[in-house]
Amino acid sequence: MRIIFFYILIIFNIGFATSQQTNYLHKIDSIQENIFNSKSKDSSLIAKAHYNIGELYRYNFLTDSAYFHYHRAEKIYKSLNERYRLAITLYGIAVIQKDEKDFTGSEVTSIEAISLLESLDETNDVRKYKAFIYNNLGIVFKELELFEESISYHIKALDLKEKLVGNYTSTINNSKNNLANAYKNSKEFDLALKWFDDILANKELIKERPDFYVLVLDNYAHTQYQLKRYEELPRLYLQALKISDSLNEGGYNSIAINQHLAEYYNDNNKKDSALYYAYKAKDISENYHNDDLLKSLMLLSKIEEGDKAAQHLKAYVKLSDSLQKVERQTRNKFARIRFETDQIEQENIQIARERLWLLIISIVLIISSFLIYVIITQRNKNKELQFIQRQQKANEEIYNLMLSQNESIEEARTIEKQRISQELHDGVLGRLFGTRLSLDSLNMDPSPDAVKTRAQYIDELKTIEQDIRKVSHELNTDFVSGSGFIDIIKTLIETQAKVYNLEYNLDYADAINWDGVSNKKKIHIYRLLQESLHNIYKHANATHIKISFKLKNGVICLIIEDDGSGFDVNKAKSGIGLKNMNARIEEINGKIEITSEKEIGTQVSIEVPIP
Repeated sequence: MRIIFFYILIIFNIGFATSQQTNYLHKIDSIQENIFNSKSKDSSLIAKAHYNIGELYRYNFLTDSAYFHYHRAEKIYKSLNERYRLAITLYGIAVIQKDEKDFTGSEVTSIEAISLLESLDETNDVRKYKAFIYNNLGIVFKELELFEESISYHIKALDLKEKLVGNYTSTINNSKNNLANAYKNSKEFDLALKWFDDILANKELIKERPDFYVLVLDNYAHTQYQLKRYEELPRLYLQALKISDSLNEGGYNSIAINQHLAEYYNDNNKKDSALYYAYKAKDISENYHNDDLLKSLMLLSKIEEGDKAAQHLKAYVKLSDSLQKVERQTRNKFARIRFETDQIEQENIQIARERLWLLIISIVLIISSFLIYVIITQRNKNKELQFIQRQQKANEEIYNLMLSQNESIEEARTIEKQRISQELHDGVLGRLFGTRLSLDSLNMDPSPDAVKTRAQYIDELKTIEQDIRKVSHELNTDFVSGSGFIDIIKTLIETQAKVYNLEYNLDYADAINWDGVSNKKKIHIYRLLQESLHNIYKHANATHIKISFKLKNGVICLIIEDDGSGFDVNKAKSGIGLKNMNARIEEINGKIEITSEKEIGTQVSIEVPIP
């Protein structure tokens, strides 16, 4: 998405005025690094972005940067075999080579681009770029002074442009002007004038393209000058200069007009006017430091005399050598850019391969590590599960043994109670009954004291009889249901307290129906209490513990308190014992809460639902 967004920005900015393009150039370097270092796999979009950056740099005369991006686009389009996009990219490179006076290189690149377009179906766009490339070749051959070839290519370009669908008047006029100049350079002045007249016949041209009108008018006037037709001179020159100055005071387009005026006035022995326009041309061309400055210096060396002429000629030679050196350096720079770009691409390919291998190795290591971790974790879980199963089985066996032992004890108690009850009923109660009968027989004694005494004894015996019957009945009744589990708990606490040298208080609610509690929960409660007592002994250094069983809303609440040293619950490490306690609580859907204060003690609260 970043590349698409950037691509739209490039297209959008190319449509702006030159000043806005220039402002945008300051942002390109910071943006393009992020764009082309991205991991996008859409090479075509990357190539388009390179191409449009190259276009933008070329329009702003930053040829080095333009060439670099064109070349990057060229490499990608070649790899994708996108012949049309490759051809228009080569055209951009050819224009840069022509502008930098690498005419041979521009010719080769242009021919390569034409060959690619010739292999495509001739659409309007293909025809348009073929015309542009032919136009570029016409200019190249003009600079090489091969005027016949230049005229031939300009005619081809013009013929193609006139067949284009759409409004291409401006580019058609450009080709006509280039063709007229080619005729002028080949000394075919009448043909040149014919094409200049054809352009100037458009009366709207001065309004639509005043800068181009000035250029054509100056070329037309200079052709008249070369034919030595002075009837309209210097009026045409001055008209062109006036329009140029009104468009851009002292601008680039006025250099050639001032040079032509200087030539005209010099030929007509008007030295002052000739020098005025020659120096004006020189002053303006010094801002550009190119061939126009060379022409101005050569012109001044011809108009001036003596030392001044020699100075201008010397400056001309020096500047000519400097420009030739710059041209060679530029051509070498282009070759170096191609070499460095290819070298960078090879390095990038190597880096990409290394990164790919590194990624593969990393993925393999990560997957291997993950599998090893899963295997080890699974083994540990299996061992833990087996341990829990063995522990659960052991717990059940222990509990069953405890229940069996308790049943034996209770059975013995029941037998003993029955024996005592029978003894009381059959022995003591029988004898007491006999005594009462004897006393009843003595009741025949009529004396008041005897009757009173006997009655007292009989009442007392009746009381004893009722008490014995009550004890006998209670001894023969079954013990309270669930008291067996509490006895097991009592035994555990008594044993542990004795071994650990602890004092204890046990408080339990009779309302808890232990018969309604599952064996699984009883085992876990037993083990939780056992583990808590062990932890108190091991860590708390306590002397007294309080244990209570309460029933709240169908939930058994076990609270274990000690007066030990206490600890920081938040910083304490979770050992195996505490983990086992948490695991047991989770298994019976209970809750556990541990609170502790240093030097005060610890409280463990356990809640277990009965159902």
